[in-house]
Formats: sequence, structure tokens, C-alpha cells
Amino acid sequence: MLLKLLGFVLRMGLLLAGLVFFASLMAAGLVVLILWLLRALWSKLTGQPVSPWTFQVNRQAVWQRFNQDGFGQPGGANAKPDNVMDVAATDVTVVTDVEPKRITPR
Repeated sequence: MLLKLLGFVLRMGLLLAGLVFFASLMAAGLVVLILWLLRALWSKLTGQPVSPWTFQVNRQAVWQRFNQDGFGQPGGANAKPDNVMDVAATDVTVVTDVEPKRITPR
């Protein structure tokens, strides 16, 4: 009897915590929506175009950070690490162990 009561109280507590979390997410979304609508209204009243909220990513800075540093290798991008050996590459375009199958339309 006591375990059933404890399980019920635990379930109700978790349900209540989930509802509070959901309500807080909805309230945060409502605040963002109201701010965006007020910003759009102000833009319309002042005659300016309504510009969207965007997240700008400077891809060139990220590329330069990794490309110029040589991916963290000492000596830059042209330095070879000590544990890499040069080997002859084999031709992988020649395939000999495949049996062709005839495809018939249905």
C-alpha cells in the first residue's frame, strides 16, 4: 500500500515538473514572439523594412583558422608528421570480382 502511494506521488511530481517545464518553454516563446512583433511594428511605423533576426556565421574566419595553422601541426601545413609513410597508391577503378546481373523491367 505504501509503495503504491509513493509511486503515485512520484508520478504526480514528475507530471507536475513536466507541466512546469512545458509552461516555461511556452512563456519564453511567447516573450520572444511579443518582442519580435513589437520590433516589426516599430519598423512599420518608422517606415523601415522589417529585417529578420538571423544568426550570422563567418565561415571564412573558421576556414582561415584551421587552414593557416596547418590543423594544429607544428611547422604549419607543409610539415609532415614523423609517423606517416609514403606508399604507392593502387588503382581501385578496376573491378574484377563482380558478376553483371540483367535487370528486367516489371
